[in-house]
Amino acid sequence: MFFRLLAECHPDFARWYEKSSSARKALQLGFEPTRETFLKFFGREKYKSGNDGFRFGAWTGHEAQDQGAMLMLACGSKAEFSPNFLWLFFPKEALGKERVVTAPVVSGAMRALAVAWEPEWAVATADGLWDELSGGSRLGCFVGWMTYFSRERGEVPPLPAPVCVETVGDEGTLVTLTPERLTPSNPEHVALAWRTQKLLEERGLFRLMVHPAAIRRS
Repeated sequence: MFFRLLAECHPDFARWYEKSSSARKALQLGFEPTRETFLKFFGREKYKSGNDGFRFGAWTGHEAQDQGAMLMLACGSKAEFSPNFLWLFFPKEALGKERVVTAPVVSGAMRALAVAWEPEWAVATADGLWDELSGGSRLGCFVGWMTYFSRERGEVPPLPAPVCVETVGDEGTLVTLTPERLTPSNPEHVALAWRTQKLLEERGLFRLMVHPAAIRRS
């Protein structure tokens, strides 16, 4: 379901290749993201993680000055420390960024993730803003350009403009800080992110994704 919904966001997400050590080899590993395909992937030794987990990487296959998007996911593990995640990396190159990293596409990807995977929390953000707002932790919970909260996290309060708060079906709420792409080099964007994060923290929406006890045991 996730790949189908993602393809509806932008044509670039309509084709996928297994991740490999080189672009040339990866371009020979195209696949249709169907249930039957992933049942085969689940059985491959190279995608096994530990005794019970599954780790997989895929790429949209764009080359040259437009490197496309990449996806990494892990699921099925019984480990307490970061057992399940999905990372979708958007293009960093100018051509790909201008075409794909837009509010409608990113919002669509966030909704696809929420509907297909039902996460507790998800964030779409730039590297610099991630580093600043997360306090250096990839296991906590923080705000980004777009932030998704499941209903189990609590109710998202009304937030001051230009922040947009929208429901995602019955699953949860999507918070979008600005209609334009949020950038860590823009001090107004950073200040808005901090203000919004503080308001959401006060409502108890930023509990840790991984309990510190699990981190110590790892």
